[in-house]
Order: sequence, then structure tokens, then C-alpha cells
Amino acid sequence: MYLYGASGHGKVIVEIAEENNITIQAFLDKDLSKSQLLNYSIINEVPDKNIEVVISIGNNQIRKKIVEENPKFYYSKLIHPKAVLSKRAIIGEGTVVMSGVSINSEVKIGKHCILNTNSSIDHDCVIGNFVHISPNVALAGNVEVGEGTHIGIGACVIPGIKIGKWATIGAGAVIINHVPDFAVVVGNPAKVIKMNSLKEKMGGGDSLL
Repeated sequence: MYLYGASGHGKVIVEIAEENNITIQAFLDKDLSKSQLLNYSIINEVPDKNIEVVISIGNNQIRKKIVEENPKFYYSKLIHPKAVLSKRAIIGEGTVVMSGVSINSEVKIGKHCILNTNSSIDHDCVIGNFVHISPNVALAGNVEVGEGTHIGIGACVIPGIKIGKWATIGAGAVIINHVPDFAVVVGNPAKVIKMNSLKEKMGGGDSLL
């Protein structure tokens, strides 16, 4: 397996692979100034062939771009052995589940998501592709999160809330109302403060599975 992205986020992901006794061949990173990370070599020229890859980059938009640019890659998923997953949860390809994460019954997680340290995803939640759930986030039951949305550290969401695609939820925000596509929301209770500039960049697309 190769990890695409040699930075701090990659350090965490490579240790998840190590905990699962998965061999990492090298990191892929186009930054020519990088040659090694945690004793793993870095390849600066991305292969144009069918290799097994997990994208180790926290930025949702960049992960989506990498997937679009590399159709030959086979994308695996990595789940930390100290995460707690329901046997009825569905986890999409390319998704990384970090230590201490709890995923409950009939949750559906999309492709290339990040479920960061100690986050909690309760029953029947639906998480779209390329979402980043930050450390210590708590999603109550039946929450929907659209494609590309980033939920900041320590945020919490009450049951039944729908969060649109490519939204940004601020750190510590308390979400008690639905959040529209591309909205930036902060506070307790959370309020929309602006619309994300990604709206023009990302265009349309289905936000949920």
C-alpha cells in the first residue's frame, strides 16, 4: 500500500497501517523537497498504474481532486483497531477511521472520508464522500452530512439534522438547525456567518449517498 500525502496527517495514518500489520511501500508526494517521513521513503513522481492507495491528506477538496486525477488507483480503507464499529455499519473505500472513533448501528460512511480521533457517529447517520469529521465531534442519530463537508473539532450535532455539501462547521459549534450547502456556521447555537467560496469551484453533485 502507498499513502498519498507526506505530512502530519500522513504520520497518523501510517501508524494505523502499522497497527494493522499492513506494509507501506512509500509515501507519494509531489513536493520535491520531501524525501522521507518517519523512516518511509517518499516518491515524488506519482505512478500512472494500478496501485493500492490511501490518501493521507486532510483537505477534502484535494482528496477529491486526487481521486479524479488517478482513476487507475485501487483505494483501500484503514480502520484503527481501537475504533469501535457496529457490524451493521458500512464504510466506503479510501476512508480512514482513527483511534477511539465510535460508529453505531446502520451508519453509512462514504468514500475517502476522515473520521478523526475520538469522534462519535450514532445510529443511522449518513456521511457523504470526502467528508472530514474532526477529533471529538459528536453526531447524534439520523444526522446526514453532505459531500466534502468539514466538521470542526469538538462540534456536536443534535438528532435528525441535515448538513449540506461542502459546508464548514466551526470548532465547538452546536448544530440545532439544518445547514445549507456551502454554509460556514459557528457558535452555540450555530449560525451561518457566510457562504463558502467552494460553491463556485465545486459546482453541482450529489451531497449524500
